[in-house]
Amino acid sequence: MTEVNVNSGHAATRLRRLLAESPIVLAPGVYDGFSARVALELGFNCLYMTGAGTCASKLGQPDLGFATLNDMREHAEMIANLDPSVPLIADADTGYGGPNMVARTVEQYHRSGVAALHIEDQIQTKRCGHLGGKEVVPLDVFVSRFNAAAAARRKLGSDIVLIARTDALQTHGFEDAVKRLKAAVQAGADVAFLEGVTTKEEAGEACRLLSPTPVLLNMVENGATPSWTPAEAKELGFRIIIWPFAAIAPAYDAIRNTYRRIKETGSTGINPEFTPKTLFTIVGLKEAVAVDVAAGGTLYDRV
Repeated sequence: MTEVNVNSGHAATRLRRLLAESPIVLAPGVYDGFSARVALELGFNCLYMTGAGTCASKLGQPDLGFATLNDMREHAEMIANLDPSVPLIADADTGYGGPNMVARTVEQYHRSGVAALHIEDQIQTKRCGHLGGKEVVPLDVFVSRFNAAAAARRKLGSDIVLIARTDALQTHGFEDAVKRLKAAVQAGADVAFLEGVTTKEEAGEACRLLSPTPVLLNMVENGATPSWTPAEAKELGFRIIIWPFAAIAPAYDAIRNTYRRIKETGSTGINPEFTPKTLFTIVGLKEAVAVDVAAGGTLYDRV
């Protein structure tokens, strides 16, 4: 890990402290402002903005490289600033181009309040890490992405956490994947992310070989990686867990079932306790009223 700027109030500093002080950091996947509000309501101290969820919710497209830097940065900024005290880890795909674009990505994520971003070694026409047919760039290209990212961070005087993700496990094998992560760490990455790990043996070995660099576990339900509990992940040596599908998968089931009830019965069957005011309270009604009152307003007196 790079040296922490203790005078910084940036969320990245808080994430670095979490990594230093917590046995393991748990970051549920959020795909929009509402799912982020629910996670915040439950008191999670770190969130993860899923790229697949962003593509699906913001663009209505599969995770095949449709999202641009502007799509991802805009979405991340909104989520990160719902509660700036809670660090947000955000997907940054391949960095969206060569070294200049990677540097721009780091700069924009930093200015948007993002605490950490992960950059991968797939080609620009990337795909979800749990789909087949992936292709990765040569090692020197991957390293150049982190040379550029680290240089941009230094220029900004930022604490933003750089996470190196490799998809080479499926294309080049375990040894090459670990070699890539070590090279990225040498270039300035703070955290290692081995995508698509399939066994406890390779997971534990990766954590051992990459130590003392923190290793992130991508817990994609029903994907390439088996489902492990936080206790199991900690025992294997992981320091961060993200759950990209934690919100969007149950949302699909709930929304689809409700729409089907409308077609079949003409009724939603929604819990009567979920009123409009309940929704607005979840997304900040009390805070909005407080701002208006503090400014001398009376517009929301009867809300």
